[in-house]
Amino acid sequence: MERKLAVILAGDVAGFSRLVAANEEETLATLAVYTATIGDLVAEHGGRIFGTAGDSVVAEFHSAVLAVRAAVAIQRALHRRNADLPADRRMEFRLGLNLGDVVVSGDDLLGDGVNVAARLQEVAQPAGICISGTVRDQIEGKLDFPITRLGERTLKNIPRPVLVHRVNWNREDPLETGALGGPLTLPDKPSIAVLPFVNMSDDPEQEFFADGLTEDIITALSLYRWFFVIARNSSFAYKGRAVDAKQIGRELGVRYIVEGSVRRSGTRIRVTGQLIEAETGVHLWAQRYDREISDIFAIQDELTQHVVGAIEPEIVIGESSRALLKTTDNLDAYECHMRGMWLHNLQDTSEHFTEAIAWHRRAIALDADFSRAHMMLARSLYARCFHGFSTDVDRDSTDLRAAAERAVALDDRDPYARYAMCLGNFVVQRATAALAEAQQAIDLTPNLAIAHMVLGWTRIFTGHFAQAQDPLHMALRLSPHDPLTYLILDRIALSHYHLGNYEEAAHYSERGLSLRRAYFNRVVFLASLGQLNRQDDARRLLPETLANVPADIEHYWKILTPYVDAAHYAHFRDGLSKAGFPVMG
Repeated sequence: MERKLAVILAGDVAGFSRLVAANEEETLATLAVYTATIGDLVAEHGGRIFGTAGDSVVAEFHSAVLAVRAAVAIQRALHRRNADLPADRRMEFRLGLNLGDVVVSGDDLLGDGVNVAARLQEVAQPAGICISGTVRDQIEGKLDFPITRLGERTLKNIPRPVLVHRVNWNREDPLETGALGGPLTLPDKPSIAVLPFVNMSDDPEQEFFADGLTEDIITALSLYRWFFVIARNSSFAYKGRAVDAKQIGRELGVRYIVEGSVRRSGTRIRVTGQLIEAETGVHLWAQRYDREISDIFAIQDELTQHVVGAIEPEIVIGESSRALLKTTDNLDAYECHMRGMWLHNLQDTSEHFTEAIAWHRRAIALDADFSRAHMMLARSLYARCFHGFSTDVDRDSTDLRAAAERAVALDDRDPYARYAMCLGNFVVQRATAALAEAQQAIDLTPNLAIAHMVLGWTRIFTGHFAQAQDPLHMALRLSPHDPLTYLILDRIALSHYHLGNYEEAAHYSERGLSLRRAYFNRVVFLASLGQLNRQDDARRLLPETLANVPADIEHYWKILTPYVDAAHYAHFRDGLSKAGFPVMG
């Protein structure tokens, strides 16, 4: 008889019979989504599920630290998904974890170690986590989640009392960390910003390459769930600026900063990178890589691993099997992709979006299976439509949806591809499907600011107005100096509008307009002014708004207002009508 020590996670749904009785089909559909999410998170943390029956799940882990991290990640993901459901349909799992001796029986595990975990799950509150004293001892000093001692409990069919603790898995409220103003506080996990790598090449046109390398490193670091990584757009706010590490750390609310340089000469490349503790300016790690350009992906991965290892070595061990985003072996395709991405990120003119789209198409022509080129093509096509530059929104919408579908088909683990698919659903008025893609993107990496942003959008258009605000606030915390802040503020304004908080809606609209006077920002502000009976203010804004109408306004309007409920769209139109704005559609 084979025995071993293992950490066992046991879980089941609180009130499952009630949920099934009320609506069997919807409950089973939700269960399928939630168990898939649990399975992904168990695997990501080095565990395996070895038992399922009805609404229950049992998994084993080799590490108590990773098991508790997995449990916290599960509860956070399911809590986020439950916000999209009516209160009486929300599905809450109770989780119990125990470290103990188990008997191996093929792929199954049996014995007291498993039984204690199952009984601890019964002690847990709905959406709660209870752990045994043996698990608590192993995570001492290694995890920062608040833990409450519940004392010794007599558990059913367990012959001895078991010491029980409760784990608090709640994520920090982004508002309390300064997302909407005031000093930013440090997150409750290692926080890092990657500054734009300096182009040291003789050719200034290689700027796109240095920027692309930086963005890929940010993306790689973002895949580490237990890091807090500032979004690319806010890191690039420091491009070309001489600012000391302490100030950057304070302005972005991070503990660590990565900076470096790139020199490209012929087929050779030199990349330097260094990790700095923001508060003290102390250099914690530095490395220089002199390689052939064909080794660029290895350089990115090594640099990322070294940075993570210098901050939190255990995370490297725990997530070494993380799914790396699929790239290309064709360096010409990769260079075209980087050029297109560089132009896309300028987010300014019709000409730049047209050029970006052309570069993405060239990358795809060179490697039709390059998923990230398809993803960026979809994003650039959507951005051209969104900014009002498209002269044929229907055609661009069709192309962007096809590109997003191809990106997901090639790499369904890429959170950016899921984000692109969310946009693809917006343009065909499928807000509910867009919601599912936004959730999947955040499941894959909670660090993706744009995924939190579109989760907020989708909740507005599916009628979850109050629930829209938390992901929008989170997007601002992950990217506190984002050029798209005006857009996030506009969506916060729109959520307040639909809640009937018209003064707040006007306030956030004005904040957004102070950053960029975009067409739709003006429109949301006009609707708020209409509901506040501020017709004089609306009349002053109307000429400016009507003078900046997007090229294909009829189709543009449809992709920007994909409401599921016609009554919510009617409410929006009502404010615009009161403001004297000629509503499309």
